[in-house]
Amino acid sequence: MGLWQRIKRVFFAGTGAALDRIENPEMVLQQTIRDMRDRVPELNNSVAQVMATERLLLKQKENLSTQVVDLDSKIKASVKMGRDDIATAYIGQLQQAQHDLERTGAQAEQAQLSSKQALKARDNYVLNMKKRTAEAMQLISAAKQAKLQEQLAQTMETFNIGDDASTFNEMREKIDRRVAAAEAKLQLGSASVDSQMQDIEREAMDIQMQDKLLEYKQQMGMLGPGTPSESKQIESGSGAVHEAEVLNSDILDEANEKSQSS
Repeated sequence: MGLWQRIKRVFFAGTGAALDRIENPEMVLQQTIRDMRDRVPELNNSVAQVMATERLLLKQKENLSTQVVDLDSKIKASVKMGRDDIATAYIGQLQQAQHDLERTGAQAEQAQLSSKQALKARDNYVLNMKKRTAEAMQLISAAKQAKLQEQLAQTMETFNIGDDASTFNEMREKIDRRVAAAEAKLQLGSASVDSQMQDIEREAMDIQMQDKLLEYKQQMGMLGPGTPSESKQIESGSGAVHEAEVLNSDILDEANEKSQSS
């Protein structure tokens, strides 16, 4: 193979590959449909011209038939009048008219056949065009669906589920750390010296209220003499108050020592 042939082959191969890449099936099919529809008016014009020729020939045939009848009448009248010269002239015209009538009749028959064939061809073309249009629309729909699937496939290729999963795990870990820190602070706050002091003060207040209630009952005579349980309760209440005050002072001393050491 010569060098020039190889260059031509490479050129055509590259051109074909480039056209394959830029060729859009949807656009090509739509253009094909438009081309087929654009040919319908041209085909109708051609059929109309054939039909017009047919009608013209039929009209000429009708006129020639009338002329033949008229010339025949004139020839008979001339013969009756003894004008052979005029009759001879009319006979010449009659022969020419009969020849034209025969020729025009054959042309009219051919024109009628051509008109039928043209109409049939036009109808077949329109039917085929509708069929091809429906097929092209299906192919266009398939091409659109294929394009959407290709875009979806490209999107799925670029979507990496691992990256998002690691992000979720990282955020979950951060939130768990924050929740744990908040719970630790809450627990530390509830176990602090102030909280313990509040609990002790609340307990001491309850004991004082119980003692005050017993005092009112004694004043009102609701408690008889010799009620050791109530006396013990009062004594235990006063002991509890004393223990609460001692514990409160110990907690304050411990808190002061920690603050001084820090």
